[in-house]
Amino acid sequence: MHSNSNAVKGSSTLADLAGWLFGLIGLAIGVVNTFWGNDPGFGIFIALLALLYVPPVNGWIRQKTGFAVPLLARIVLGFLIIWAALGVGELFHKIDLMLSSF
Repeated sequence: MHSNSNAVKGSSTLADLAGWLFGLIGLAIGVVNTFWGNDPGFGIFIALLALLYVPPVNGWIRQKTGFAVPLLARIVLGFLIIWAALGVGELFHKIDLMLSSF
């Protein structure tokens, strides 16, 4: 029984790490799009969506609403964020703009 609780704890830790990682990457994409893009609203929208991945925010939403965003929905949303940022949002061009402004 003790080893089973460790497996669940390890899985939760890995999920939290993945949530933090993608949340921070999504937040960075949102910041770049907000300040160096042609549509600050899009950047703010991406940054807010990225917050769904951060474990404390996800837990707060679950506590307040009683609803947890399903894993499949977060995977699809993550794919759409990456697709929008890289394909439609021209992320690499915006990063070049950001770096040249420093």
